[in-house]
Formats: sequence, structure tokens, C-alpha cells
Amino acid sequence: MTEKRLEYPFEKEKLKDLKAGDSVLITGTIYTARDEAHRRIVEMIRRGEELPFEIKDAIIYYAGPAPAKPGQVIGPVGPTTSYRMDPYAPVLLDLGLSGMIGKGPRSREVKDAVVRNGAVYFAAIGGAAALIARSVVSAETIAFEDLGAEAVRRLQVKDFPATVVIDPEGNDQYYLGRNEYLNKKRE
Repeated sequence: MTEKRLEYPFEKEKLKDLKAGDSVLITGTIYTARDEAHRRIVEMIRRGEELPFEIKDAIIYYAGPAPAKPGQVIGPVGPTTSYRMDPYAPVLLDLGLSGMIGKGPRSREVKDAVVRNGAVYFAAIGGAAALIARSVVSAETIAFEDLGAEAVRRLQVKDFPATVVIDPEGNDQYYLGRNEYLNKKRE
């Protein structure tokens, strides 16, 4: 496993060499969106409406930041459980979404869509919300302000720490790591 850098724009060509287990520092524009924002975005797609941001080559971070204290760009911004976005992720991946950041395993449908589209699923460290917030250079609410913390935000990040969980070939670090652990236990 190696540490790599990934810089905006996040074209699929830049993702192809990432492998499950790689540590990645992400720099550039990413977007926050959680369950309700995903539902609304997919509804907008189905109605043919203009989306609040360009999905192609984007990375969505499954997070709803806490309020920022005075002098801070953003409050603690840790990952939320990813499976709640599984009903919507394949639609976005098929429209060119490059990556998703969250925590926890994904469904077979999401894994298949990651592979089909040469995308990546990253994990952010749960419990490190304040540390992750340090990598956010700027934050702007761009859609669904009525959702409060779960509104869509455009974040500019520098050296946002993440780990590749599902790579473009479909290797799943949660599965690989579990098997490695079980094999070592048997030895």
C-alpha cells in the first residue's frame, strides 16, 4: 500500500492506477451530500433539470458538517455511513461521478457501477471529523439550504486524507483486509 496524491480535476484517467488499500491525499473541489440531497439530485436527473454541480469527474463526500466556530472555515466534518446512498450512487456513477468518500461497505450494485465506470470509493476516518476539517480550505453551500448541515456544499480541500476501499478494478479493501486477517489467524 502506498500514499498517493490526487488533484482536481478528478478525471477517470487519474484514478486507474489507484489500488484498494492506497492512502490518498485529495486536493481540489469536492462536494458534500447525504441521503436527502442524493434523493433530490436523482429526482432532478429524472426530471431533466439542471443539477447544482457537474457530476462528471466530481467526488462526493458523504458528510454533513457541524457548524463552524468563529474563525473556522467549517466545523467538524466526518464521514457518514455510505450504504444509505447506495440506492442513488449507481445513477450518479453512470453520469460520470469519479468518486465517493464515506465509511462502511457498499452494495453489489454500487461495486458493479464503480467498476463499470472506472470510479473509486474512498473511506475517510470515522471519529476524525475535527482533523478532517483542517484539510478544508473553503466551504460554500450551493444547494438545498433547507437541509441545514446536510445541504450540498462545495469544499476546496488540500491534502484531504482518504483510503481507497473499492478501486476501479473492483478490489474491495474491506473484503481483502478481512481475508488477510482471517488467513493470518489460521497460521
